[in-house]
Amino acid sequence: MRPLLALLFSLFLTTAAKAEILLATVGPMTGQNASIGEQMRRGAELAVKHINANGGLLGEQVKLSVMDDVCDPKQATTVAQKLVNDGAVFVAGHFCSGASIPASNIYSEEGIVMISPASTAPELTDRKLSGIFRLCGRDDQQGVIGAQYLLKTFANKNIAIIHDKTAYGKGLADVAKAELNKNAVTPALYEAITVGERDFSALVTKMKQAKVDVIFYGGYYTEAGLIVRQARDQGLKAPLMAGDSLITKEFWTITGAAGEGTLMTFSPDPRLEPTAQKIVEEFRKTGYEPEGYALYNYATVMVYADAVKKANSTKLPDVLKALHSNSFATIIGNIQFDPKGDVTAPAYRVYNWKDGAYIYAK
Repeated sequence: MRPLLALLFSLFLTTAAKAEILLATVGPMTGQNASIGEQMRRGAELAVKHINANGGLLGEQVKLSVMDDVCDPKQATTVAQKLVNDGAVFVAGHFCSGASIPASNIYSEEGIVMISPASTAPELTDRKLSGIFRLCGRDDQQGVIGAQYLLKTFANKNIAIIHDKTAYGKGLADVAKAELNKNAVTPALYEAITVGERDFSALVTKMKQAKVDVIFYGGYYTEAGLIVRQARDQGLKAPLMAGDSLITKEFWTITGAAGEGTLMTFSPDPRLEPTAQKIVEEFRKTGYEPEGYALYNYATVMVYADAVKKANSTKLPDVLKALHSNSFATIIGNIQFDPKGDVTAPAYRVYNWKDGAYIYAK
């Protein structure tokens, strides 16, 4: 009897293991962009909690794997391969475009759906890889919005463009530069920095010599915060404008009061949407403020879950058909994808940092 019982127990464990659908969220859970990773993790965790509380997917419970890519391309591909080996069917991520792009090659080849809530480099979807989507806009959209704001608000002023050489940062900066050039404006300074750099005194000196009135920065919040703080310390009052990577309170932790007046582009703040209020309050009851990408990653996971329900299947062809042919009602609004995998109605707003929080700019 014992061998038979052992066999039956083994079969039970195998069946139980299969009765679970593995989803993942991947982002910078550690490193200098870890606050964004926390936003993504919390959003995905709450989404999976709600999916399971409502019966799971196709009668099976959902398991979430939270993976750390540290915004590093090599680590991102290692994580992607592990998720393939683990049997994941979906990835909500990555955050940094430089990590999303190489990882997406693996997901597409292995039949895993990837929807990024945050990677904005055009290259991610321009390659038209199967199964690769994003819930945010693109740098060739937000870079234009940022540049147009500068043209209107800082007409006839000296503009510096700085970037951090990453796929995201340089891409965003170059789009803004092209838009300025299109409007017969030549930046007074165009410079590159290195991720991880801490001393920007030489850069600030160059900007002072160029009599810079405003800075457009393509890159992430740590270096942006340091540039702002050191500029103020050296008497340069030019405000800085950047992209959506500044969408974390950690930026203000770095700058303190020196960050007052910093500008950034980001999608509409979902915390202000009536459709998101129930989820916002649920987050706040736990003591967490769902800033930045928390609600966007919640929506990302829910879009995939909705597609599975519409397809009545987790098989890739069925889910892809559902994703491409349906509109998805989410807490951030209705979502539809174009043939590339981009959202069909992206929107960007300009925000202003004030008293430690970001608000819509006038």
